[in-house]
Amino acid sequence: MEIVLRRYGNSTVAVLPPAVLKDLGLSAGQSLTMTAENGKIVLFRKPKYTLSDLIAQCDMSVPPPADLDLWDYSPKRSQISFRR
Repeated sequence: MEIVLRRYGNSTVAVLPPAVLKDLGLSAGQSLTMTAENGKIVLFRKPKYTLSDLIAQCDMSVPPPADLDLWDYSPKRSQISFRR
């Protein structure tokens, strides 16, 4: 299948036919990740992580960072002055 790149404001877009979107289960506004591999553009869905997925990746045998205790002594929000 051949598609044509088109200008859209300051960007260039590749318009995907509705049949391709339907076959892949994609829709407008969906986030994808793009890479270029061996002269080809590769698009894939961004993974959706749950908290349990992220915790499962943690190595609980690693000691906590040395400066972790500093978080207990960080200033309260009311003590921080924001400059405008």
